[in-house]
Amino acid sequence: MGVFYDYYRAANRQVAAEKPDDPRAVGKPIQGGGTFDAVEAKWIDPCVILGRLIALARDVPYSLDLVRTVTVYPPPEGAPATMEEWEALPDDSPYKDGPGIEELPADVRDTLAGVPDGRLDELVEQWEQIEEFAFVPPGDGYLLEILTGLRGLAQRAQEEEQMIYCWIGI
Repeated sequence: MGVFYDYYRAANRQVAAEKPDDPRAVGKPIQGGGTFDAVEAKWIDPCVILGRLIALARDVPYSLDLVRTVTVYPPPEGAPATMEEWEALPDDSPYKDGPGIEELPADVRDTLAGVPDGRLDELVEQWEQIEEFAFVPPGDGYLLEILTGLRGLAQRAQEEEQMIYCWIGI
């Protein structure tokens, strides 16, 4: 078991949040579910691990606020504000167990889209050395597959003037 991250593109937040319980990266379309141009990226959370890749691509120091996502689902305006409200939520509330959907900033999309072919191997070599992969190194070729998938997704999102979203499921 673990946390799953599917990165996908959508025209707007409303479209991005449709059928929030459905994973975005699926081999076969789900009956009645939406279909998204998506990349399955297990272990690659948007703020830390993807953030470290963005720092490497930009050649800047990593910081937690490098990738500032916007929560799309569950809607922030309905989030519990107090401990009493939190405790009153039903067990199946998405505020407790997800799924969640985050919108990535345009500058992250543009950074990914702009990674040149000549930097792919270099960035993967640096990325696989981050401390988050120290105890569970990614499989051979996995990070190159993720980086090239995210780059292509970002390029298509740019071309269509779309944003990139991250679906987070457990």
